[in-house]
Amino acid sequence: MAAHRSGPLKQQNKAHKGGRHRGRGSAQRDGKGRLALKTLSKKVRKELSRVDQRHRAGQLRKQKKEAVLAEKRQLGSKDGPPHQVLVVPLHNRISLPEAFQLLQDRDTGTVHLNDWGSTHSFMLLCPFLKHRWFFTSASPGDLHTVLDLAKVTDTILFLLDPLEGWDSTGDYCLSCLFAQGLPTYTLAIQGISGLPPKKQIDARKKLSKVVEKRFPDDKLLPLDTQQEAGMLLRHLANQKQRHLAFRDRRAYLFAHAADFEPNEENNLVGTLKISGYVRGQTLNVNNLLHIIGHGDFQMKQIDAPMDPFPLNPRVIKSQKDPGTAMEICAMDAVAHMEEDLKVLMKADPERQESLQTEVIPDPMDGEQTWPTEEELNEANDFLKESSKVVKKVPKGTSSYQAEWILDEDGESGGEGDEYDDIEHGEFMEEESQDESSEEEEEECETMTVGESVRDDLYDEKVDEEAEEKMLEKYKQERLEEMFPDEVDTPRDVAARIRFQKYRGLKSFRTSPWDPKENLPQDYARIFQFQNFTNTRKCIFKKIEEKEYEGAEVGWYVTLHVSEVPFSVVEYFKQGAPLIAISLLPHEQKMSVLNMVVSRHPGNTEPVKAKEELIFHCGFRRFRASPLFSQHTAADKHKFQRFLTADTALVVTVYAPITFPPASVLLFKHNSNGMHSLIATGHLLSVDPDRMVIKRVVLSGHPFKIFTKMAVVRYMFFSREDVLWFKPVELRTKWGRRGHIKEPLGTHGHMKCSFDGKLKSQDTVLMNLYKRVFPKWTYDPHVPEPVPWVKSEISSMRPEVDME
Repeated sequence: MAAHRSGPLKQQNKAHKGGRHRGRGSAQRDGKGRLALKTLSKKVRKELSRVDQRHRAGQLRKQKKEAVLAEKRQLGSKDGPPHQVLVVPLHNRISLPEAFQLLQDRDTGTVHLNDWGSTHSFMLLCPFLKHRWFFTSASPGDLHTVLDLAKVTDTILFLLDPLEGWDSTGDYCLSCLFAQGLPTYTLAIQGISGLPPKKQIDARKKLSKVVEKRFPDDKLLPLDTQQEAGMLLRHLANQKQRHLAFRDRRAYLFAHAADFEPNEENNLVGTLKISGYVRGQTLNVNNLLHIIGHGDFQMKQIDAPMDPFPLNPRVIKSQKDPGTAMEICAMDAVAHMEEDLKVLMKADPERQESLQTEVIPDPMDGEQTWPTEEELNEANDFLKESSKVVKKVPKGTSSYQAEWILDEDGESGGEGDEYDDIEHGEFMEEESQDESSEEEEEECETMTVGESVRDDLYDEKVDEEAEEKMLEKYKQERLEEMFPDEVDTPRDVAARIRFQKYRGLKSFRTSPWDPKENLPQDYARIFQFQNFTNTRKCIFKKIEEKEYEGAEVGWYVTLHVSEVPFSVVEYFKQGAPLIAISLLPHEQKMSVLNMVVSRHPGNTEPVKAKEELIFHCGFRRFRASPLFSQHTAADKHKFQRFLTADTALVVTVYAPITFPPASVLLFKHNSNGMHSLIATGHLLSVDPDRMVIKRVVLSGHPFKIFTKMAVVRYMFFSREDVLWFKPVELRTKWGRRGHIKEPLGTHGHMKCSFDGKLKSQDTVLMNLYKRVFPKWTYDPHVPEPVPWVKSEISSMRPEVDME
């Protein structure tokens, strides 16, 4: 029997393609048990059941709660540092001595008053609450003291007026504190019990509305009686602490005592002994120490004396009468117990951080070697080949005779070198004139004059020169807003010489620009990280893993700081706080810092780039002349001539390295000695390769328009300038793009072609760019400001509405 055979019309199905799209089973069969490299190298994550996930989440919550409780219990306990409280009265009607008298209750605990300086401060030991406090105060008008103490204090106690809350001075102080970073705070009202009972409720309601603007959902605690002071102390002891990132990763110390030992060679320089409690992190003797307002120093050794303010004083029994016991404070027994003094650490010269802040540049670094004879011969041959000119000469003329034949213009080819030398001389002369004119603009200083109260004395206090400078600055800022980056082409100087450092770019965003090109001499003095982010991560990881050895947090230590000027001790004896902060590795070295800032709404005066400003960056304060640039994600950032009020800008300065996060405050030193807050922000990066590009826009006007062709004038004033800038692309304010075809005549007219028809009212523009660098004007010494008063503040900034 014959088998059935399918005909030509039978359906033919496609075969299954295994190929790339194999199933999991076939892949496992082909692999024969082999695992991928990623599976072997990665840690196998164990899948937890739902019950185990809940159990793990509960353990994490429990650990976090225990960490918070341990932090609360350590602060102010016998093993931790005293709870430091900064008392700031926010109104001139508040009586600070009355508040301190209520807090210094002998029934609550033992009080130790500090007699040094004029600053009111005292230590309160309360064994009943198992807590000890250190209270200090600062006036809101003394801005530097308030900001410095807020960097190291644990809690700020704000004293409010029952009627107005705070005045303009207090409001200005709060603005600065919020910008710097506010630690744990508490609000207390003084004097509300003195009001009639019917008005107390209304006063509380009005005050709550005022306080809500800055402190939402915060309680107002009264402070008029001893009982209320006790409740306030309990609230301070049980309050959850807020963390400031820039101080949590560094060891810092508030000086309770200071002693000075002059050197034998020079009495004005010596060893400073600072005593206080270690806070933040472990203090290593090999790290550098920064004393706020005075500079960076090295430590010789760290001693561990007895704690002068123990929570539970030691009891010494008398030998004559064993039944009688006497409590003594360690402060009184230090002189008789010198044997208890221990030397914790001494500096190791091999591991100690250096005080070098700048790189010493080698003037011969980067110099080329003298060329060899072969290179000189090759260069001469190349010059001979390039100097050959093709001329029309009669037949039979030799090369020697052809050299004497003139061109059609009546000149021989040998005069071009002389013209080049003259042009090079003019180039160098105009460059020096350009630099001197820029220096004259940068040395301009602005002056602001406070408003006088009496009309008859008003004109006497007005500085006419300062008024003229301020008016000119306002005009420049207004012109910059209306015509950004536009400049007039000079007529007395050739444009190719005036803008010789500028270049054209096809696209500001995508065109390449080498960040190592044409660097200034100051870049040879700074330090640069190969990878700043990785270095920062490694340092912070060591801090978290407790790899540094030294004095632990809560210990009372004495630091021996070497080569300190005597003025530091005088500053301390006058009542100013002495605050020392341990620097992280590399934080003493100079580099280029970039900070993101926003204009403070209370200041409206124009601030020009390269003006000298006062910086509060993290724990440092210094003076510098910054550059302003746009805050974008591109590789090039446009230079801004003024600090604008509507957008955030990046400020670039030469300054010591600081690892972010860190807050930034910008102040301006006025002619009356006060410091006015200009901008606030944070530290962005330490990056010398961040390019700040200055743009210059040259403008011209269409003279004759022929569809897509136009004759443009007033952009240049010579034929040579038109030929020099011919490769640069043109644009118009109405969005047309084009380029220069050829010059017309000798007065700077040029024929241009565009991608569309021009309007008669349009303006032709040319963008030129150059990279700019900040000026090296870093100065760590900042003059002390004149204390703020209400009349001066109200004359310079708007009054806060308290209704």
